[in-house]
Amino acid sequence: MPAVPTSLLAAGGLTGGFALAQATKKRQLGGAVFAAGTAAAFPRWRKTVGTGGAAALTGLAIGAMGASHPLAKKIGAWPSVAVVSGVVAAAAWAAVDRRA
Repeated sequence: MPAVPTSLLAAGGLTGGFALAQATKKRQLGGAVFAAGTAAAFPRWRKTVGTGGAAALTGLAIGAMGASHPLAKKIGAWPSVAVVSGVVAAAAWAAVDRRA
């Protein structure tokens, strides 16, 4: 069975985390899903692009989560989550998944 693409893990962590936080009104649960998605992608990121590249992708994911909040005030919550998830997914695909 092929591995789940890291782009899906990272973007799924952002999207799934937001959905869970919104549904439960518990932001900590959403943060846990986000962290789990990023943590699941990290070992393959490190194997493919090294520790520095994996750290950069992790930083991008964390920054994207942070950027989604002010962006949501301009375009709405779900559109914001879609945009930042797409950016993270595209970066992970370009750096790691396309090489698989």
